[in-house]
Amino acid sequence: MSGVVIIGGGQGGYLTAASLRQYRFTGSITIVTDEEDLPYQRPPLSKAYLLGESDSRRLLHRQEKWYADQDVSLVHDAAVAIDRAARTVTLASGASLAYNHLVLATGARNRALPIPGSDLEGVTGMRVKADADSLSSKLTAGTRAIVIGAGFIGLEFASVAAARGAQVRVFELADRPMARAVSATTSEFFRTAHEEWGVEFEFNHGLASINGENGHVQSVTTNDRRTLPADIVVYGIGVIPNTELAEQAGLAVSNGIEVDEDLVTSDPNISAIGDVVCFPCAQLGGAMTRLESVQNASDQARAVAARLTGNPAAYRTLPWFWSDQGTLKLQIAGVAHGYDQTIELASEAGQKAVLCFKDGALVAVETVNRQTDHMLARRVLADEPDLSPEDAAAEDFDFGAWADSRVAVPAA
Repeated sequence: MSGVVIIGGGQGGYLTAASLRQYRFTGSITIVTDEEDLPYQRPPLSKAYLLGESDSRRLLHRQEKWYADQDVSLVHDAAVAIDRAARTVTLASGASLAYNHLVLATGARNRALPIPGSDLEGVTGMRVKADADSLSSKLTAGTRAIVIGAGFIGLEFASVAAARGAQVRVFELADRPMARAVSATTSEFFRTAHEEWGVEFEFNHGLASINGENGHVQSVTTNDRRTLPADIVVYGIGVIPNTELAEQAGLAVSNGIEVDEDLVTSDPNISAIGDVVCFPCAQLGGAMTRLESVQNASDQARAVAARLTGNPAAYRTLPWFWSDQGTLKLQIAGVAHGYDQTIELASEAGQKAVLCFKDGALVAVETVNRQTDHMLARRVLADEPDLSPEDAAAEDFDFGAWADSRVAVPAA
């Protein structure tokens, strides 16, 4: 096979190209990205990069020379149409690229704020490098920062802003932080930590409007009619998968681009990976699922590259997630959708471990600053562990010892 075109220069797009070359693919590879930068890592944007602990060069997956050495072409343009019959991609510049196989790694975009004033200067999401660059210059001691959404991105930004001396207030419509992602126990642990760092929370509250002067944000009005001063407003209220190209091309789309267990779309000549994909998740009994994580994009990229180089295998990799917030590293192994019972394990100060069960089966493990337990959890969850809630709740239960008796600790 020759001629693989990859649309998207994020984690999945870059790693598809890198994996193809690693697996000795000799055909042409082209990455189409609508950003001017070389492909770069997104996770550090709301953490080390915003803190000033990492620069633009360290964000890059690879330096420019690597693409030349590996014969990977980078096209800085936007893909606007796919002709499936002709197997071509049309770009915004009017150029056309032919492909034997097409990989859609188009990712997702921030859900827009549905309130007046969201277009004012100083109001931004946190998705690409330009967002982080804009915010970094505004984050100084005393900056009044309003954060909308207490999910991973919102809390990662809040911890960085507080560390840089900003006055941070977080609005969240739910009654706790990260409500859709973690257990109530873990939510409370992070709420307490953020408050100790100086972050203020407003749960069960949102904003009615953002108010400006001369085109720049000056204040916000809450949904209970309070007016609060603001220098910047950062929002993270979810994302929308970028499915437009796939829809226009007539591919099956629901909650993302639909793929089978081999990550193939309704067109056998087109694969799709990452945040934009709705795939049959083995850990959820094959239920069609869309996951937003670097791990998912990375592992799906490797799976597609393996298939295109003659080593097909159904995508069954265990999902896992992480979030760095201040001094705390949250790691989640497994998918806890629909869990009905949690067991909190004994932990030292500054640490946390919560086991999530569904119908008596262990489905996910949440840990904070317990790297070894996280790695063990990923291994045991991949093999349908036989741990019951009753055994886990026993006073003398030791998760590390139990898991270690079943698997060897993998390299971090």
